[in-house]
Amino acid sequence: MQDLRYIELETGQNPTAAVIWLHGLGASGHDFEPVVPELGLPDGAAVRFIFPHAPNLPVTINGGMSMPAWYDIKAMDIDRVVDTEQLMQSAQAVARLVDREIERGIPAEHIIIAGFSQGGAVAYEVGLAYPERLGGILALSTYFATEATVNRSAANADIPISIYHGTFDPVVPESLGVRSMETLKAMGYDPTYQTFPMEHSVCLEEVLDIGRFIHRHVLR
Repeated sequence: MQDLRYIELETGQNPTAAVIWLHGLGASGHDFEPVVPELGLPDGAAVRFIFPHAPNLPVTINGGMSMPAWYDIKAMDIDRVVDTEQLMQSAQAVARLVDREIERGIPAEHIIIAGFSQGGAVAYEVGLAYPERLGGILALSTYFATEATVNRSAANADIPISIYHGTFDPVVPESLGVRSMETLKAMGYDPTYQTFPMEHSVCLEEVLDIGRFIHRHVLR
């Protein structure tokens, strides 16, 4: 996969931390750009937000039509039949963005990988497999698609993970969020899990908690 195009937004000069935030199926990097001012980050916090655009791919559940996608979804059953090879290619492209931030002077442990829905599945893969210790994983309304294949990195054996899910989500049922949490715990991680009375979206209370996560783990 070619290098990803992306939007870059900095909350201050000379950023000391970065958040790479992946959108969901059919969206774009612009999707979560408006969230940044709502995070409640401390005054003076200098964080670089990277919002990549997924490539256009034929998506089986969309009748084979092309749309922005991190990977093909072949069936919407409870186990989410996905193109794991494409997911891995997307994860590798996102990992190159992490590499680039490190080259620009931000320590790996100050870089968070966030993802919504399909983007969250990629975030799990990147965050758990990256060879250097990262700052954390934010998993929004998503599922752990590569739980059986992820090549886990010892450097991220205790990476902070926060999972968020809507209790009325008709697209990614909350049961998949619970399953992700239980799988991660069985692997030895210690994720936090929060639900909100919403559908397949985000809410202000969730956004504020994401801001606290960023503050706690990469702005200390």
